[in-house]
Amino acid sequence: MPSRLSDAFKSHPVHIHHKHLDFNSVQELPDSYAWSQVDDHYPNCHDVDSFGASESVPIIDLADPNALKLIGHACKTWGVFQVTKHGISKNLLDDIESLGRTLFSLPVQDKLKAARSPEGVSGYGFARISSFFPKLMWSEGFTIVGSPHDHFRQLWPHDHSEFCGIIEEYKKEMNRLAGKLMWLMLGSLGISKSDIKWAGPKGEFKGATAALQLNSYPACPDPDRAMGLAAHTDSTLLTILHQNTTSGLQVQREGTAGWVTVPPIHGALVINVGDLLHILSNGMYPSVLHRAVVNRSCHRLSIAYLYGPPESVQISPLSRLVSRSHPPLYRSVTWNEYLGTKAKHFNKALSSVRLFSPVTLNGFADVNDHHNRVKVG
Repeated sequence: MPSRLSDAFKSHPVHIHHKHLDFNSVQELPDSYAWSQVDDHYPNCHDVDSFGASESVPIIDLADPNALKLIGHACKTWGVFQVTKHGISKNLLDDIESLGRTLFSLPVQDKLKAARSPEGVSGYGFARISSFFPKLMWSEGFTIVGSPHDHFRQLWPHDHSEFCGIIEEYKKEMNRLAGKLMWLMLGSLGISKSDIKWAGPKGEFKGATAALQLNSYPACPDPDRAMGLAAHTDSTLLTILHQNTTSGLQVQREGTAGWVTVPPIHGALVINVGDLLHILSNGMYPSVLHRAVVNRSCHRLSIAYLYGPPESVQISPLSRLVSRSHPPLYRSVTWNEYLGTKAKHFNKALSSVRLFSPVTLNGFADVNDHHNRVKVG
């Protein structure tokens, strides 16, 4: 990702005046991490999902001849799905997970050598969305924008080259998969390569930008009063998430109030529709609201590949999806601009670039309106 994309955050620095916790040494949940009225706003992570056992996030085999149709249906009805037969090797997934475990197992004072600056994007630290909430989240993260060399050299003076190689290989494979998924997701809407000029003549999305986010959710002494990562949508076209064997990811299906757990499936990857794809699809694909909860006994690790367009490309509803009865719901915006908007307005960012009211317009409703009704305890 070009470093200029980081400029989107510089005017909205994150100042969190809390000491970084040594999670492994904590016996009781500190008040700064204790969320009030968790049950009112964020149902207990151990509750049965409100939809029952028959309602679950779709699992799609990319080798299935009907994959395009299945993905389109999943995007419209859920905004999230899991994929198997995706072509990412088990060895690479094991390597990136091992790297994450090695990183987060370092002493706090070592991890802080690669701390993210308040106005920066890359490095170790709290989730950027922390500034929108009165309490801290029971997690730590490491963001990689561009090369991780400088930060990794601080963490591992003698072994950084090996770890950098794993990151570069992972990013390369994720970029390939993201391009394939984009065409499956857009193809199900009848979008062809000629409809997206910035995808390039071969539709390879050359110049697409991305970031890698490693997340750690340690075992928590009081999980019913803690939050791993608060409810949010991603500012991306799509996000590819690898989660280890510990459950914790939950999503909210459009038009409902309950949360559905996305269970870890061996070898599967979770695909989230992001805000920019919501805009491209003119609201047909909801940008999924999701969160991470924690548990008392198990450490959870996840690795998110955040995929977006070239930073200077204007993203707006695709002309093929716009008509007199379905007018464009959003104005044009670059990812750089939108990241700045998200940094300022958080889950109201989509509303700030909307052209029309969220109420039904000529029979076409803004499916993302539920994001504006999320409350925080």
